[in-house]
Amino acid sequence: MTLKHHLCLLAALALPVCALATPVEDVKALVEAGKLADAYAAGRQSRDSFGDPTFDFYFGIAAVESGHAGEGVLALERYLLQFPDNTSARLQLARGYFILGEDARARDEFEALRKLSPPADVAATIDRFLDVIRLRESRYSVTQSMYVELGIGADSNVNGGVASPNIVLPNLGPVLIAQGGTKQRDGFTTLAAGGYISYPVAPGIALFGSGQLDFKYNNKTENHLYNSENYNLNGGASWLNEKHLFRLGASESQLHMGNNSYLTTHAGQGEWQYQVDEQQAFTLGAQAGRLTYASPNQPRNADFVGLAAGYRKLFSHPLQPVLNVSINAGEQNSLDNRNDLVPRTSGGRIGVSFTPAAEWGVSLGYTILNSDYKEADALLGVKRSDRYEAFDVAASYLYSRNLSFRGEITTARNRSNIELYSFPRDLYALKVRYEFK
Repeated sequence: MTLKHHLCLLAALALPVCALATPVEDVKALVEAGKLADAYAAGRQSRDSFGDPTFDFYFGIAAVESGHAGEGVLALERYLLQFPDNTSARLQLARGYFILGEDARARDEFEALRKLSPPADVAATIDRFLDVIRLRESRYSVTQSMYVELGIGADSNVNGGVASPNIVLPNLGPVLIAQGGTKQRDGFTTLAAGGYISYPVAPGIALFGSGQLDFKYNNKTENHLYNSENYNLNGGASWLNEKHLFRLGASESQLHMGNNSYLTTHAGQGEWQYQVDEQQAFTLGAQAGRLTYASPNQPRNADFVGLAAGYRKLFSHPLQPVLNVSINAGEQNSLDNRNDLVPRTSGGRIGVSFTPAAEWGVSLGYTILNSDYKEADALLGVKRSDRYEAFDVAASYLYSRNLSFRGEITTARNRSNIELYSFPRDLYALKVRYEFK
């Protein structure tokens, strides 16, 4: 018996006895017959019935199962305000959140249902969704749950130095770079922690907030000045309207280098996501903010604006592959009339992830970023132009519900028309993460 048929059978027992209007009877009969696309289409023709609990229940199931997760989530949220103990509705709501990429809210619903000791086939489905969420989260540095993470690794170029001390610079000719400016290899230790909270205030509307800490400490004493500590806070609100999901938020981040403050960033963000169907979504986002550097780097202070667009595609395959493609463009505007220090940027990323086994996740990615500075360098007499490229691969293993392991490899190259800023960098890391329940 499939999950959707199991849900339909549960539905007949879960709802209170009440008088049903004809549109409700039509949608209910179609859902119980497994004709979910027809049930969704019939429900869309009966918008006057929105808000009727019985109609919302069956229409929500039909919408989620037929690839219209946004509308299904709204209907099920309305229903659960009046009947919060209906496990069938909560399971479909969790699936809807999952499809929309709202992993934190999906996780909360799935874990709450798991504690109710559901039937074996439903429990297995819940466990599979929870595993996929955790694998999806573990592929990125920011995750949507409370966690701590420890890691060790090797960095081929902790200081971002040039590969060779002998370089040629415009207007200066051959130059010998001091040892401190050439690449330095070292091992490192990482520590990270983070948390996420989402608070629904009405059907389709939620407040959210998150915070992350990310520290990297190099092993050699002479490289401690390149130690980094990154602090991030962000929060905002989301609004779901059928196939459209809108987010507005604000963030603050602080970067410390060598135990000294280096950069503070304040920004506001907006994002629109359009869910084409259960397997495809488009996103469009904008960001604006201010970069404030500590002395002696204050001439780099700038305001910035940026745009980004993305596409996500889930494929029907046993490996559950997911394709993510994004492009971005931005511009910095100097606050100190130093246009030689601020760039216009453009870039993109393509990544694919898959789950070769229930406890395993693998991801591959390629990132490119072009940075073209606005004015010529005062000393060298040319405008700086960089191209950064990186390939990355990661593999994650879920040892238990709380504990996971991850291996990461990144190989990057920054190429510049000013050789001083060209460098290679390869990073290798092994990390262990514990999530608090």
